[in-house]
Amino acid sequence: MERGSRSGVAVVRDRDSTIPAPRCPHGPTLLFVKIFQGKEEGRRFYACSACRERKDCNFFQWEDEKVSHARLSAREKYNQSHQPLFSHTDNIERYKEYIMLPLSERKFCRECQLLLLPLEWGTHLGHQILSNVSVAQLKRPSQLLSPLENKKMNAQYLFTDRSCQFLLDLIVALGFKRVLCVGTPRLHELIKFQTSYERKICIRSLLLDIDFRYSQFYTEEDFCHYNMFNHHFFAGEAAYEVCQKFLQQDKGKDVIMVADPPFGGLVEALAFSFKKLITMWRQTGGTDPANELPILWIFPYFFESRILEFFPNFSMLDYQVDYDNHALYKHGKTGRKQSPVRILTNVSPHLIVLPVEEGYRFCSICQRYVSLNNQHCEICNSCTSKDGRRWTHCSLCEKCVKPSWVHCSICDRCAFPSHSCENVEAGCFICGATDHKRTTCPNRHVARRAYQGDKKPRQKKKVNVNTIKICGKKAGMARQKQRKNKK
Repeated sequence: MERGSRSGVAVVRDRDSTIPAPRCPHGPTLLFVKIFQGKEEGRRFYACSACRERKDCNFFQWEDEKVSHARLSAREKYNQSHQPLFSHTDNIERYKEYIMLPLSERKFCRECQLLLLPLEWGTHLGHQILSNVSVAQLKRPSQLLSPLENKKMNAQYLFTDRSCQFLLDLIVALGFKRVLCVGTPRLHELIKFQTSYERKICIRSLLLDIDFRYSQFYTEEDFCHYNMFNHHFFAGEAAYEVCQKFLQQDKGKDVIMVADPPFGGLVEALAFSFKKLITMWRQTGGTDPANELPILWIFPYFFESRILEFFPNFSMLDYQVDYDNHALYKHGKTGRKQSPVRILTNVSPHLIVLPVEEGYRFCSICQRYVSLNNQHCEICNSCTSKDGRRWTHCSLCEKCVKPSWVHCSICDRCAFPSHSCENVEAGCFICGATDHKRTTCPNRHVARRAYQGDKKPRQKKKVNVNTIKICGKKAGMARQKQRKNKK
């Protein structure tokens, strides 16, 4: 477990691994604990790894809680009842039958998000149905399926064609032959589309995603139902071996991992899973211990310091990643409205060429591409901007800061002019970070869950009805007396 001066809720990593964690419909749960000034406070508890909202998954169990056999049996039945209607194997057989249908009989239920076979049409009467589903549409399922937009669990903010094509061009330019797509369905389908359909490239891709709907379109060799917050393969050992074989092919050479997690997810949980994937890659035995699995981690720039805690050799690129179905994360906007999403990677930045036509330029001193307004600071000896604007150097802070910030003599640091001095050091009261407040903290729902678990249920007091009548009569007499005195 991470320790330090942070306060809030943390994931416990030093728990007894011989005792299996209880399971919810999303796989093994994670162990959490409340932290105050670097010390544990209160009882440890298990909660869902993927969902931060109780309405999405209400699992909760104290670490030392004794659970009865009846409750364990009921939990197992509940977990089973929340699994997909069809297995992955079933979906592949259904797809083979579906693709053989004439165009006029290929239907897709928008409400159930299901490819329909003719015998199933009757059970979907009254639903919104898409007819004449073409082969081209089947090759681009992310455009056929409705995006899941729960930003704390399975947010499918899908790459724009611009960002997706940039990532693919970068992968090709760097010479990679295999791509492990973790939560990047649109990149996966673009690779398969250009490999098998347009024959422009020759790259293999494996998609790991929590969205099981993709099993309708991809075989077990192309898609694994996977929870990136607890490194859980829903299909068990068979899916684990598919991923391991993919990573270890050619002694682990020419493979890169591209991950686009939900931005509300816990960084430490994601880092733990990614390190597990790195371990799978290393187990081939043919890899040099000094080598690393190349990774492109796509995340907002203000999480850079958190990611560097777990991967200190990562660096952040200036390239702005944008999304089709996100109102704010768009490329081309200016100031604070531009997309804050960046690429953090262990690939050397000087090897990565950013598109000059989009305003990126090469800094000969830093030996990397930066955004147009990211000017080199001679004092810091670096291009310091994180958000695309030109930052200014503060001699008192001895670093570059955002252009809208000013140095506060009370706080002895730079901050927004209208900041509150008494709160500036506190930052987020849940996790202790200074780059966001409590209301936007990705851990706030877990903290609320822990707080509610500690609260004792209130006992309702028995109230005497006659007492209420007497009190009400006395209050009425008092009001009448006040009105007479006023007269």
